[in-house]
Amino acid sequence: MAVEIEKVPQTMRAAVLFGPQDIRVVEKPVPRPGPGEVLVKVAACAICGTDLKILAHPDFLHSPRLGEFTPGHEYSGTVVAVGETVDEFHIGDRVAVEAHKGCGRCENCVMGLYTACLNYGNVAKGHRTVGMTVDGGFAEYVINHVNTLYKIPDNISFAEATLVTTAGTPIYAIDQSGSLVAGETVAILGPGPIGLMAVQVCRAMGADTIFLTGTRPSRLELGKQMGADVTINVRESDPVEVVMDYTRGRGVDLVLECAGGPDSPDQAVRMAKRGGKVVFVAYYKGPVTLDLNVPVRNNVQMYTIRGEGRRACARALSMMSRGLIHAAPFITHRFPLEAIGEALRTFAEDRDRAIKVVVEP
Repeated sequence: MAVEIEKVPQTMRAAVLFGPQDIRVVEKPVPRPGPGEVLVKVAACAICGTDLKILAHPDFLHSPRLGEFTPGHEYSGTVVAVGETVDEFHIGDRVAVEAHKGCGRCENCVMGLYTACLNYGNVAKGHRTVGMTVDGGFAEYVINHVNTLYKIPDNISFAEATLVTTAGTPIYAIDQSGSLVAGETVAILGPGPIGLMAVQVCRAMGADTIFLTGTRPSRLELGKQMGADVTINVRESDPVEVVMDYTRGRGVDLVLECAGGPDSPDQAVRMAKRGGKVVFVAYYKGPVTLDLNVPVRNNVQMYTIRGEGRRACARALSMMSRGLIHAAPFITHRFPLEAIGEALRTFAEDRDRAIKVVVEP
């Protein structure tokens, strides 16, 4: 039996998906934590591009049934109840959340690749991805397994802590590529939240020249403030030509493709030096075309990632706490839970230069 569960109300407000572009705030029962789980009272939940995909296509990523499912996977809050066997967290702990919990039993999970769990979507076998395959954080309360929680340092706010996945994703991308050696050059395609956070992460890890490509001048200017040395507006210049000119035809050591555009994969492999590395971080709207002769001829190593694996969120919190990366500049808008529709539209339509829109139940 969970401890102190009697202090938690029986019902809560939660945003529920009823159909494409149809999300409503309703009353739902407050869930109860089982063994190895805790109940989190949500303080803040940020909107991610994946939330827009789920809103448009409710069957995206094995989402549960319409009329019941609550999305939201970038949230933080306070532990208010714990289930049996839990001694890692206690009532009152401030926690940040990682979305993915693997089943813990498939070969990928055993090898640490829990974001690529072979039982993805199979709740009966223990897999959970909050806000995607099980209920998430656009609610007053949500259940989390202890494997997906991290204590928030005192100098980080709840709103800032919602960006641990945003920061953890490029950290994981660098991990999968074999790490970034201080002094190496990096190109980051796409100044979205992940691309902008990647700039900070690469700067903190000792990168030399950092290139950032994009289409929005305001985002590129923010990228400069976060540590990019060279920004390239792809509507004005060929990004491959610019990178090659700056590097005297050599190319960069590492490319992080965070743009997700139809041309960006081909640009990424053409920017990499011979023997360099490219990590595809973005999701794409459909099939893309790139000339595979380029990376084959140049022995470019190509990698993909899903999410924020290898407990990269813990490292993100450490870097935030030490002032190596900053989350506050990303938070441009805040809305109450009752205005979830307006919050989603603000993010989707990039209103008032929105970067991260935070919902606060």
